[in-house]
Amino acid sequence: MIIPALDLIDGKVVRLHQGDYGQQRDYGSDPLPRLQDYQRQGAQLLHLVDLTGAKDPAARQLTLLTELLAGVEVPVQVGGGIRSRDDVAALLEAGASRVVVGSTAVKQPEEVQRWFSEFGPQAIVLALDVRIDAANRKEVAISGWQEAAGVTLEQVIEQFLPFGLQHVLCTDISRDGTLSGSNVSLYQEVSARFPQVAFQSSGGIGSLADIAALRGSGAQGVIVGRALLEDKFTVSEAISCWQNG
Repeated sequence: MIIPALDLIDGKVVRLHQGDYGQQRDYGSDPLPRLQDYQRQGAQLLHLVDLTGAKDPAARQLTLLTELLAGVEVPVQVGGGIRSRDDVAALLEAGASRVVVGSTAVKQPEEVQRWFSEFGPQAIVLALDVRIDAANRKEVAISGWQEAAGVTLEQVIEQFLPFGLQHVLCTDISRDGTLSGSNVSLYQEVSARFPQVAFQSSGGIGSLADIAALRGSGAQGVIVGRALLEDKFTVSEAISCWQNG
């Protein structure tokens, strides 16, 4: 499915270039009307990232997130600096259908495995951001892509499969925010290796052709952010392309 995404800083819709807070582009202070419009156009799932909370969990935009989640009827997955069990509980209580967990899953796998047991694997999406080298090693990057984790995408997935892992949002960092197309071969490879996992592709979608290219890749969801904000195409056009080519 097509998953429209908004990144939020201090209530504003923004985009960062490859995770750099210094390269921020603002798209206005109207996240709720945007989400409602995406829903009207047929989106079945929405994606929100609290970048304020990612930088400082104490500053999580919980009031805003609660308001946004109450303002739409479709499921929403929410991420951004999820570091504790209480962070997960607070977002689920606020109305999130799924919580997106990134660096913490890599740094403290046993802690996050406990969350899978407590909240259920359907409530957690692992967000794994990778840098791929010439030998096709998929090194996971953490802490806003500032550091290499020393583990591969496959190693992290294998750690969580025994706990019922269902959802992985996988970003090729080199494509993020570039509108230069998705890394189709990455999703073909990981979907074939881990057929029990629903992969969401993220990074690089700039045109309907980029969406069409992912159709046979095994990816079950496509995160679309900047392209929608910049009117490259609409949500309904993206859905139609994904379903019908």
